[in-house]
Amino acid sequence: LIETYSLLSLFCFLNPLSVVQYIMVHGSGLILNIFYVLFLAEKSCPAGWTMFRCSCYLLSTQAGSWDKGRQDCRDREAELVTIDSYEEQVFVSALNEKDTWLGLNDIETEGTWKWADGTALTVKYWFPGEPNNANGDPQYGEEDCGHLYHATKADGNWNDLRCNSILQWICEKMA
Repeated sequence: LIETYSLLSLFCFLNPLSVVQYIMVHGSGLILNIFYVLFLAEKSCPAGWTMFRCSCYLLSTQAGSWDKGRQDCRDREAELVTIDSYEEQVFVSALNEKDTWLGLNDIETEGTWKWADGTALTVKYWFPGEPNNANGDPQYGEEDCGHLYHATKADGNWNDLRCNSILQWICEKMA
């Protein structure tokens, strides 16, 4: 069952049709395990974390650089948040009470944005005109890390900012 649970945690990100096809191929014994995991087994988040779909989220109570936020998340066996759907974007936007770090960055290659966990950027909710790397103004330095603006609508509240700016962050891990 533990191996099934690990496998099922991946199903959160799959097309439901793929899950049905998998069940049909691997037989009904798996159906009972899936039923147990989805409906009977308790899935929860640690105290202070909030569950959304298959992930747990934590809004930090402290502030620091992007690197400090990432390390804090890793210390909690999590990663800075990765947003991969509009629904998750709306949820995460509602969590933040101030500007907060995302796992988004273009540290390796300017203009090539990816998530801290290495996944490619598939959805984009940039504030109009962003990312702009401070319009190349040297007094602001490189803006290589992504954050959420607090007081803007969810479908356009990402901005690029210097990674040493001091913000809160949001951690994410599987439930």
